[in-house]
Amino acid sequence: MPIQNALDALSTLLGQRLTRSKSDLELHGRSETHFPLTPPDAVAYPETSAEVSELVKICAAHRVPVVGWGTGTSLEGQAQAVHGGVVVDFSRMNKLLEVRQGDMDAAIQPGLTREELNEELRATGLFFPVDPGANASLGGMAMTRASGTTAVRYGTMRENVMGLEVVLADGRIIRTGSRARKSSAGYDLTGLMVGSEGTLGLITELTLKLHGQPEAITAAICAFDNVDDAVRAVIDTIQLGLAMARIELLDTETVKAFNAYSGATMPECPHLMVEFHGSESGVEEMATTFGEVIAEHDGHGFNWATRPEDRTALWTMRHNGAYAIYAARPGWKSLVTDVCVPISRLADAINETATDLTEAGLYGPILGHVGDGNFHSVIMFDPSDADQFKSVKAASNRMVERALAMGGTATGEHGIGLGKLDYMQAEHGQGWAVMGAVKRALDPDNIMNPGKLVPPSN
Repeated sequence: MPIQNALDALSTLLGQRLTRSKSDLELHGRSETHFPLTPPDAVAYPETSAEVSELVKICAAHRVPVVGWGTGTSLEGQAQAVHGGVVVDFSRMNKLLEVRQGDMDAAIQPGLTREELNEELRATGLFFPVDPGANASLGGMAMTRASGTTAVRYGTMRENVMGLEVVLADGRIIRTGSRARKSSAGYDLTGLMVGSEGTLGLITELTLKLHGQPEAITAAICAFDNVDDAVRAVIDTIQLGLAMARIELLDTETVKAFNAYSGATMPECPHLMVEFHGSESGVEEMATTFGEVIAEHDGHGFNWATRPEDRTALWTMRHNGAYAIYAARPGWKSLVTDVCVPISRLADAINETATDLTEAGLYGPILGHVGDGNFHSVIMFDPSDADQFKSVKAASNRMVERALAMGGTATGEHGIGLGKLDYMQAEHGQGWAVMGAVKRALDPDNIMNPGKLVPPSN
């Protein structure tokens, strides 16, 4: 059998670093959300780019699927081995290879997580800003084009990945991009790979743009009587050009969940959580201006957190948002979805989504990175209630359709994976077929994460 022949060859290559134990297969077949368990045929733990190249060559020879795995924190089933095959776990390729302080960039392996990188960078005066909340691997973050709370100031992975080393579907190793801050040299292959969800190749090295640690940081939380006032305050803040590092929205149900889970005492109404980075005087000036904007929109309960421990507590609470919502419905599962719309339509999108969920009788707290028009809903359902899950899926569909009608996108940061595949045609039209043509050119046998991102193969 092709799969057994491939596994025999991979076992010779990797020894005990190729495993078929039930626990390992189940660990690498799980999802953070509602997708069913889909164990692969085997899990490989390479340690070098050369090993990844040989692994892919073996799988290509036997037409065995290859699926990359970072930390397994993706939300749309990107790492599900739906056609079996070999999951490539990069946890042993987790080194910081080089930091170039003068150029403010670093070379890393894909299994290094964002928290590990920033811990290593602490003494350099630099940091890596992209923060999706989970302590995800940086290779996985690149493959899903992750962003998060700080994207409003620092951008997403697309803006912060300068170059890559990638193993293609035939085992070739290519390098994309450079350490230069701009280039006009041909196709942007780095941009093509970032967000490709492992369908074109496996990342084995990244060159990342670093940023200077800010001189001063201040954070705040403030309450509003309704979501509309909070979002209008966000829009005015953006239009004034204030350089926010983060600006997050929590709706009333999210606040209730946070209070119960974290022991917070926030009033049960919508809130904004904000953070400013800069010089001491710059941060003070931005905070003053922001306070004036909040007052114009009837904000109240405005509290600043300037001490590091207070800021850490604030953002830890935010990053634990999904777990707080899960805890509000113990034993239930979740469909975690996101969309992104133009800022001018943000209030409409959130209000219409909230009304839709209420009318459908669903528990789906809304929160998100509203500074760039991106928001999320964690829609909970009883796994024993098939009709409720259908209702949840229908509400998620309407959320996407609403965003597309407003000139937005089906996903601002979670990616496509399995969960959003059905929306690609509506969003991209003939462009989706072009993506399929690129996939066939680079992976004619469809071994790289098959069943994801592009039109199904005939």
